[in-house]
Amino acid sequence: MLVSNQKISHPLLEKKKVELHLKREDLIHPEISGNKFRKLKYNLLRAKELKYDTLLTFGGAYSNHIAATAYAGKVNKMQTIGVIRGEEIAERWSDNPTLSAAHQQGMKFKFVSRTDYRKKESTAFINKLKMEFGEFYVVPEGGTNNLAVRGCEEILTPKDAEFDIICCSVGTGGTLAGIINSAAPSQQVIGFPALKGHFLKKDICKFVENGNWKLCEDYHFGGYARVDESLISFINEMYQNTGIPLDPVYTGKMIFGVLDLVAGDFFDPGIKILAIHTGGLQGIAGINLYLKSKNLPIIDI
Repeated sequence: MLVSNQKISHPLLEKKKVELHLKREDLIHPEISGNKFRKLKYNLLRAKELKYDTLLTFGGAYSNHIAATAYAGKVNKMQTIGVIRGEEIAERWSDNPTLSAAHQQGMKFKFVSRTDYRKKESTAFINKLKMEFGEFYVVPEGGTNNLAVRGCEEILTPKDAEFDIICCSVGTGGTLAGIINSAAPSQQVIGFPALKGHFLKKDICKFVENGNWKLCEDYHFGGYARVDESLISFINEMYQNTGIPLDPVYTGKMIFGVLDLVAGDFFDPGIKILAIHTGGLQGIAGINLYLKSKNLPIIDI
């Protein structure tokens, strides 16, 4: 599947003599954008091979993965169940743009406490869900497993070997793992975690053997789905100047980080960088509701 690389024009990049291109994975599909398309591809094929007619997965209230799984299930004539973190959402999920859209695609919800949600990988927890819903194919939180990594190994193409550095945002680590596995030996891969915590490196190492990568953990803006006015302003300015919409949870933070590193001369002049736009734009509506409730500027794209 052909995805274009778009060169970013920015005064800072010209001043520092650094090239930045953005792989527009957000345009891969109108409903299942970016890395979620890649992660679901082989999981859906496996579920069909095993004759499952129901997908069960996990996520938060604004999860791109929940939205993508719901749509993919409908297209593939499979039932979908979303185990949602946070019991408090159960009474008002219809006010949530992501969950409302997933429900319209036919997804059923199971709201659980944050304590129970942490047990989501345990056999006892899964068996309890099977007693309630019957048999199902489990797609992990964020979609990350070996099959998801396999799908993400298809993001880079032979043409992308011209780039010196590959940058990607990191949630559960599956997308970055796929890129690490498929990058050329001469390329450096830099992951930008969207959440706090030092557990990601261990999770990523489960799926990779190459050592040509590192994490840059300075641009999570306080944690997963946390934003501030500087990030919102940056995303709006990027859209006005380039026409490229960035989401505030993943790609927006990564591009902010890349340009900040460029400003600090982290990259040598002449370096060519390819950053991966992993999609996630559906979550902007929910983030804007939160921003409005706090009387903060909204993302205007």
